Amino acid sequence: MTTTAPITASTRPAPDPMRRRARTAGVLYLLTFVSIPTLSLYKPVKDDVGAFLLGAGSDTGVMAGAMLEVIIGLAGISTAVVLFPVLKRQNHSAALGIVTARLVETSLIFVGAVSLLTVVTLRTDVVGTAGTDPAALLTTGHALVATYTWTFLLSQSLMPVFVDLLLGYLLYRSGLVPRILPLIAFVGAPLLLLSDIAIFFGVYENVSPLALVAAVPIAVFEFSFGIYLIVKGFKPGAVAALQAGQAVR
Repeated sequence: MTTTAPITASTRPAPDPMRRRARTAGVLYLLTFVSIPTLSLYKPVKDDVGAFLLGAGSDTGVMAGAMLEVIIGLAGISTAVVLFPVLKRQNHSAALGIVTARLVETSLIFVGAVSLLTVVTLRTDVVGTAGTDPAALLTTGHALVATYTWTFLLSQSLMPVFVDLLLGYLLYRSGLVPRILPLIAFVGAPLLLLSDIAIFFGVYENVSPLALVAAVPIAVFEFSFGIYLIVKGFKPGAVAALQAGQAVR
């Protein structure tokens, strides 16, 4: 009878930190898609803020939407932080630009969420109290919803243009992922930018079919990128090349 020596901890392959980093970044990218339900959760307050202040619709839905946006903001900046040590090996300035754009995006997302939470506070704590001016409340409510609309455009629509252009450039040059992914970003980012400009000048609204269609390529890029990082991770050859290049420098 033959026996085999038990596998000890010292003989097990060490976990690949780069693989773990890629998987973490992929999960965070998928987390940024939890914003989708906010389109319906915010509908009562965005459709008729006056009726919402008087009790129409659910304030629980608005609060849940704000919580989802907090998650989106934290996940977004986390993707940049997790990827930075890898991407900076290709181009430090571009990698830092991604972190900066994500930070601006997250800050604006939080401003938008706070504006709608303030509407909820007006509804629950101010409306109906003695000496309240209904006209002033309505004006304030509209101003807060307008703040959300503009911060949404600048944060979750405009900032991804810069993030994904820089990310696409770094991914294409480094070869960390299949080149089809950054090519999607190169197509989607300018298309989304043109749509944002059209929305800014009032050509159509940010919830119009044209705006949704313009956002599809960037959504496809970010979702596919997240899935690829979880399933495959970075290409080992590209990682080795970046490490070798950094060692030469």
